[in-house]
Amino acid sequence: MTTDPSVISLEWHGDALVVISTGAVESLNWDIVEHAAEIVLDPIRQQKAPMVVFDMSQVKYFGSVFLALLIRCHKLVKTSGGVMVICGLHDLTKDLLHITALDTLWAIYDTREEALESIGA
Repeated sequence: MTTDPSVISLEWHGDALVVISTGAVESLNWDIVEHAAEIVLDPIRQQKAPMVVFDMSQVKYFGSVFLALLIRCHKLVKTSGGVMVICGLHDLTKDLLHITALDTLWAIYDTREEALESIGA
């Protein structure tokens, strides 16, 4: 199964999985997010203690559909003994995570480099 790089792409940095989201996630519907979820969740399931960075630098806003994907990834990573962090948030997405108190679940970094360094990748 491959991902549409116009929506989400995956990169490995050592043992860390970087999920790069594009502006296309701003208008995801449930059908597409289910496909995207499997693309992201499959490599996480294969790791003993997954280290995941969501790079959101290309996304200005996202809604409940993408938020649900973030939460699903968080639950899988946490139950596997791993860590998930987020980087590159724009002001609107920072506000959304703050209003929903989800900014207390994930460490948030300005850059991908800072995020990778924080998880030891």
